[in-house]
Amino acid sequence: MGEEKVEKKEIVGVKKDGKMEGRPDDKKTIELSRTYKFEYEEISSLHFTGLEDVTAENMIRANNIMINDGTSVVVPENTLYFALIIAADTTGLPIEFFKQLKPKDAMEVRRFISNYFF
Repeated sequence: MGEEKVEKKEIVGVKKDGKMEGRPDDKKTIELSRTYKFEYEEISSLHFTGLEDVTAENMIRANNIMINDGTSVVVPENTLYFALIIAADTTGLPIEFFKQLKPKDAMEVRRFISNYFF
């Protein structure tokens, strides 16, 4: 059996037209408690530079995704699922990456997104 090649990659911005754009901003960066392997990449930090571009439309989309999945809450902006959807939008990583996070890292993402909004 062949050995899988794993490329270390740091997410440095938000995807636009298939390319990552933006530069890391320490105020919009979180270090994960461990390195995650995802689609032949290693990810140890997340840069939420795309948060500046979030609009109400992104929030409505996240809420609609939650409703379509059967999730109903009074204040969706405070939920983990909502934060992970927004995180996927703002980093260019798919939601599947965020769903594999360990609880400590998932809650750090939720806290970061919630604090940014409030």
